[in-house]
Amino acid sequence: MKINRYIYPQDDFLTDIVRDAMALFSIVSAGFAADQLSAVECLPQETVLVCNRLDADKQRVVTEVVFHGESGELESREEVSPAADLLELPEVNRLVRLNLLVLCREFTGRNPGPWGILRGVRPTKLVHKLMDKGLNAADACAQLEEKYALTAAKAGLITEIALRQRPFLLSATQAMNLISVYIAVPFCPSRCLYCSFPAQVLPEDNTILQAFMTTMQEDIKAARGLIDRYGLIVQTIYIGGGTPTSLPIAQFDQLLTMVAETFYGPETIEFTVEAGRPDSIDEHKIMAMRRAGVTRTSINPQTMQEKTLKLIGRSHTVQDIIVTLEKMRYFGIPIINMDIIVGLPGEGEREIADTLDQIAGLSPDNLTVHTLAVKKGSQLQENQDRFPLPHQDVATAMLDIAESSARGMGMEPYYLYRQKYMAGNLENVGYTSPGRECIYNIQIIEARQTILGVGPAAATKAVNGLDWRFTSCYHPKDLATYCKNIVTYLARRDELLARLFEAEV
Repeated sequence: MKINRYIYPQDDFLTDIVRDAMALFSIVSAGFAADQLSAVECLPQETVLVCNRLDADKQRVVTEVVFHGESGELESREEVSPAADLLELPEVNRLVRLNLLVLCREFTGRNPGPWGILRGVRPTKLVHKLMDKGLNAADACAQLEEKYALTAAKAGLITEIALRQRPFLLSATQAMNLISVYIAVPFCPSRCLYCSFPAQVLPEDNTILQAFMTTMQEDIKAARGLIDRYGLIVQTIYIGGGTPTSLPIAQFDQLLTMVAETFYGPETIEFTVEAGRPDSIDEHKIMAMRRAGVTRTSINPQTMQEKTLKLIGRSHTVQDIIVTLEKMRYFGIPIINMDIIVGLPGEGEREIADTLDQIAGLSPDNLTVHTLAVKKGSQLQENQDRFPLPHQDVATAMLDIAESSARGMGMEPYYLYRQKYMAGNLENVGYTSPGRECIYNIQIIEARQTILGVGPAAATKAVNGLDWRFTSCYHPKDLATYCKNIVTYLARRDELLARLFEAEV
């Protein structure tokens, strides 16, 4: 049945919950509240009226929906949650989502995907909370299926990942000392079709590049001051972007040297640089990474199909990918990750299987499988009619092929996150060979470690080890704003960390 809008009582405390639940089915607000409807008979076509209430005993959530059926007559459906002794607000929120999931599946005939009512970026965090309470893997899976409507496969996947992550998570005491540092480089050789990141093509104007380097030096020095002030220890370093290797060799070498000399210490166990685009890498940059002590890098082909590389705006070939990986190995980069994207325009099961066969032949240490997200601000989002994307069922099958291939390479899933606008409402999964996990990826996704952000658009996340809540501040995305107002943003970062660490003194 075609339902694409909903109305709901104005200023109800569940407004945001209803909006998120309806978004799973691409049902959006009609633009006016149920209070403005003179009578239910005036309900517009293709619109559903949603009502929530507690039953007389205040132990159950009752959700009712009203809509025009296939005959054109008004129909009403109701879903009543299981009884609970005490319905506090978080539980009411969950039960409303669950009721609406059941009802919307029924009257739309659609299934929003395998993740049930979960909409968050980090579903594994929920598993860790359950395990922190003492639940074993089987009980955690059961709760995910029963209380959040996950499929057994997805419940099993994130539980498996959480178990693999547990040894790397920090204790409350460690969380007050061990941090990671993220350095953002906002440049790329060109802008890919699907990209919405706050990055720009490397400027030809050297004054812009020099301003960036000067401001980065100030930012890095200030970050070191915070580390010294609070007696912090850098566990991992991650240089991302953009494409850090798009910097000219002089600036790239200078940045690596600054980062290594400022942050790398005896207890630093990982130093990652996203190499990303093969067309941005040469022997000089690889050797610069080796001199700086880089332990891990990522080559991100996204696909091993020549036609798709051209379509998405890449100026390198499949052979360039292979040669670059071989150079990384020749010069001794210890761990190499490769990224691919499931659901690129014009690709299906045959293409993803071929891409994975080629990658298997290269034997990377890690494989990150992204599901295409059509994001606002990307060329793909603005020109969707020109680029046919695979159907949800095809995207799901492609992700299954990727999982099977990764496991066939001897890899296991070790981190997972989700994004809005993903094909098939699916997920991104990182796979690793035994002992080759990227510790930074675990820490940033599970949000159990303070991350100090440096560079344009970098986020600093201050994590409280007592309850694992975190607060954030962000450097500006715009490069000119970053360079001009760096003092203001450094003060905000200082204040954020002061609230965390000085409160513990």
